[in-house]
Amino acid sequence: MIGVIGLAILLIDVFLDGYSWVNLDFLTNYASRFPGQSGILAPLMGTLWVVGLTAIMVIPVGLGTAIYLEEFAADNIFNRLLNLNISNLAGVPSVIYGLLGLAIFVQLMLDGQRAIIAGSLTMTLLVLPIVIIASQEAIRAVPSGYRDAAFAMGATRWQVVKTVVIPQAMPSVMSGIILALSRAVGESAPILVISALIFLTYIPTSPLDRFTVLPLQIFSWASQPQHEFRSIASAGIIVLLIVLLSMNSIAIYIRSKTQSRSEQ
Repeated sequence: MIGVIGLAILLIDVFLDGYSWVNLDFLTNYASRFPGQSGILAPLMGTLWVVGLTAIMVIPVGLGTAIYLEEFAADNIFNRLLNLNISNLAGVPSVIYGLLGLAIFVQLMLDGQRAIIAGSLTMTLLVLPIVIIASQEAIRAVPSGYRDAAFAMGATRWQVVKTVVIPQAMPSVMSGIILALSRAVGESAPILVISALIFLTYIPTSPLDRFTVLPLQIFSWASQPQHEFRSIASAGIIVLLIVLLSMNSIAIYIRSKTQSRSEQ
């Protein structure tokens, strides 16, 4: 209860300090040394790029892995070890993924180029275990009677998975995916290692462009000595919260739609 009250007070303070800075100029300007001219366009677009590419990569891989492990994989020591490793990877500190992404994606694959695709691949590794675990739990929650009824009607295993299991599990699967991507939006440690940029004056136009994200820009503003920059950091936090709440709202909408379809 005390934590909730403290969080509410903090959010109110951030809103009162930064809401007056949230306007069209703030959303369409680039970062500047002058508080009155600073904007959040570059990190906002960089965040959308990273999250979009991460979603494209993590959804098919995560859902496919969960379906294989729950519906097709044999109960042997290899698959049990695979499940154990996935669970352990979900608890690895995010900065470790940043160092891994720097070594593999930036240095090895892209020859030192700190591009959006490197950040997206790193964030994919970060949230993939979460998506797999959430999808496994959703698939496991589908009543076994649904499968038995489909098998009794002569359906193959893949037909059962495609027409019965996935539609029933999809509401929880989509919620888990959106919440995992919401975590990717707020992560700063891996992107700080990959991007190392907090000041950009252009919008990324391809996966190979340099980038920055909202958490890095907010940290940069909050570390400035001028009080105006701290107010701008509060405005950036408001924008970040709007992005997160929008993603969560999409998750709720998708869950309600898919759940109503699965009940028909």
